[in-house]
Formats: sequence, structure tokens, C-alpha cells
Amino acid sequence: MKPPFSSVLDNSPVKVPGISGAAPLPGSPSSGHGASGLGSSGLGASGLGSGGMAAANSSAGSNLVRLPPVAALDIGTSTVRVVVGSPRGDGRVDIIGIGSAPSKGVRKGVVINIEATVEAISRAVAQAEKMAGIEITTVFAGISGSHIKGINSHGIVAIKNREVSQFDVEKVIEAAKAVAIPLDREILHVLPQEFLIDEQDGIREPLGISGVRLEARVHMVTGAVASAQNIVKCANRCGLEVADIVLAGLASGRAVLAPEEQELGVCLVDIGGGTTDVMVYRAGAVRHSAVIPLGGTHITQDISAGLGTPVGAAEEIKCRYGVALGSLVSKDDTIEVPSTGGRPSRVLSRQVLAEIIEPRVAEILSFVQRELTLSGLDEMMSGGLVITGGSARLSGLSEICEKIFNLPVRIAAPLDVGGMADLVRGNDMSTAVGLVTLGADSRSGQSESFSPRKAVAKTFKKVSGWFSRYF
Repeated sequence: MKPPFSSVLDNSPVKVPGISGAAPLPGSPSSGHGASGLGSSGLGASGLGSGGMAAANSSAGSNLVRLPPVAALDIGTSTVRVVVGSPRGDGRVDIIGIGSAPSKGVRKGVVINIEATVEAISRAVAQAEKMAGIEITTVFAGISGSHIKGINSHGIVAIKNREVSQFDVEKVIEAAKAVAIPLDREILHVLPQEFLIDEQDGIREPLGISGVRLEARVHMVTGAVASAQNIVKCANRCGLEVADIVLAGLASGRAVLAPEEQELGVCLVDIGGGTTDVMVYRAGAVRHSAVIPLGGTHITQDISAGLGTPVGAAEEIKCRYGVALGSLVSKDDTIEVPSTGGRPSRVLSRQVLAEIIEPRVAEILSFVQRELTLSGLDEMMSGGLVITGGSARLSGLSEICEKIFNLPVRIAAPLDVGGMADLVRGNDMSTAVGLVTLGADSRSGQSESFSPRKAVAKTFKKVSGWFSRYF
């Protein structure tokens, strides 16, 4: 039986039982756990309707050879976003359509109301389709939530013919994956950090190197099977097939981090509505990952409770007047606060608002600091702290981060995208743009480090290879 979400092996779209026309979801307690790295051609022929190729080829009047468009689905706690990108021949992606809708069925990154989530996805897809002029049929979907766990693992195998082949690389990755995982969890990603050949470390591309023993150090991301199934179920209910499920923090890192930062050592903090994703990079690889179940909606709720104002008004106050560090606010600054029950608005000091926001921001950052310490790389973050996500727009956030972490801080938005780039320059678009870019990388064959089993197109081919070598 195939492992869950096995598009990396067989290119087949993921379906959920109970959906009309859907195949049974692969992976049961007896089948073990599968890796859900990006598939080698996860979007199938195009992932979009017949108009998608024409739209992509005509975009920007470029002579570059273009691949079919890629669609991304970011199901956030506060907003559902759909982004369509047209991959260029130079490795960049042109944005050709976006759509968004308020998210009412998600709490702390996890789907809790199928119908509400389906409605939001449908609205966002319709907007993106209208803008791009295509029909979206397949998406790369993001996943987050406190159920996400990252672990580092190590595998060792003997090199068969004294020279490392693709078969040896696949075998050592499989050995690294051989860790005990509860039956209600699955492996979402296996991210190679480095290879060792006869104790020589620091090898990133082992193919062709002579030796006797091959080792791999990897970072594995695991998640709850039920959470992933609910994301797929919602997409299927909207007529969408899921090419792959990708950790939201990993997608954000692809969108906002420069390669130099990943080499030097950087901590990415994606502060969303209900969760904060933490990704620690060093020497070009992911070394630690975690999801903290706190985000911007918790700040909004604190403002609502502290000022006695409706949640909608609290969100507007946060966005317009919120500041994360009270020392940056003048004592003379005031804000108008709507009341409840038809009572008149009140005028309060902006300092009061800062005193509500700062403790919650400090709490979120204290959890980030704990994760950075757990990674063991807190003293090696030469690239500093990179903050993104919808809540990164909060005034004073970089100052309080510098005060707490004593590191250089950068507030980041998606880098190096073309087309309708101005529409995705916001901090809140990082995950969606990263999903599109990872999908484009996957289809163009540039994501080998992201999906080490990419070379295996079919499970049958892999089994046949084993038999041909040993029998």
C-alpha cells in the first residue's frame, strides 16, 4: 500500500474517502508512514484548466520557455488565499492571479469547520480564476498547526559499488526515516542537511564520490494525519486536487529568505493569525522547525477584552495604531475606541493600547527564543532574525525583537517574483507565494534537496530496482 500523500512516488492526485469520485486515501496504521515532499510532477499535466497554458505563454510577452501555471492554496486562520503563478525559464515565477476570502473555519492553523472552510476556498479560487483567466484544478496546499513536529535523524548504509549512486542516496534517506512515529502521524517532509562519506562531513552532493560508508543527516517534519486529510477533503469539496501538502513555514522561507542568509544561519519567524511558524536554517539547510499556537488573532482578542470593544474594531485598532513596544509611543497620542451595546466611543491614550499588545508580543517571542535555544544554534545566527506573516506589519516589532534576541532583524515580504508582483508584496503573502515557487521548483527539477526521493517516479520502478540488484 502506498504511503499517505504519495505524489512524490506516483504523480497521482491525493483524494479523500467519502468525496465523490475520490479514491481511498492511501496509508493505514499497517502501511507505515510516507514522506510528502513535493512530487516530481505533482500538478500532473498542468494543474490548471485548458486556458492556463495560453495565459502563461502570453504573459509579459516573454520569449522564455514557460511551464504550465502553478496554483497554491494557503488556508490560514484569518484568511484563505489562492495564488496562481507562471514559472519562467530563468527560475522565477510571474504572478498571474490571486484571490482571498475571510477564514471562518480554521483555528490555530487547523480546520475545525469543513463547510465554512470550503466556502472560503471556493470564493478565493473564483477570484484567482477570474484574474488569471484560467480554471484551477490542482493546488499545492500549505499546512500548519501545533501538531507539526520537527526532528533530526541520521541514517547509515554501505555503498554498494564503492561509488555513490542515486540508489545509495535513496537507501540512506530511507534509513534516516526509520524512526518510531505514532500511528496518527505521518512524515510530511524529509529535508537533507548533509551527507558523510567515510566520516568526511559537509557533503551536499554525494553522487559519484568513492567510498565505503554513506551517512545522511536529515530533518524530518511530521504532522497529524487527520489535519492533512481535512485540508485535502476541503480542497476536494471545491473540485480541487491536491498535488502536495507543504509545511507553511517552509514555503515562507522559500519566498523571503536569501541563500546567503540560509548559509550564515537565520531564524525565520512567520507570525500568522493563529500560529507562529519557526524555521532555523544553517549551512543552507533546515536545522529546526516548530509551530507555536499563538498569533495575531490572540493580540486582537487581548485588545478587544482590554479595551471593551468589538473584535472587528479591535483588529482595525491593531492595524492602524498598534505598537509592539510601549517606549516608542508618545504619552500625548490618543485613539478613539468604539464601545459595545450602542454606547458612545471613548478616547484613550495610545500608551494603554501598547501596554496591552507588548506583553502578548513578548510572550510569542519568548516561545520563539525557546525554540531557537532548542535548536542549539542560538549563538550561530549570523543572518539574524527574519520576520514575516500578516502580524509582521505591527509597528515596533523589529525594535522589540532586537531588544529580546540581540540579533539583526529584517521584516520580510516575498522576494524576486514577477508579473503582478505588487499584489503579493505584503508580509501576509509569503506562504502563498512560497507554495507557488516550490511547486514551480518541483516541476522544473530544481528541488532535489527538498524531495530526495524525487527520482523515483513509480513505486514499481523502485521495487524492480531492488530485485535487479539483489536477485
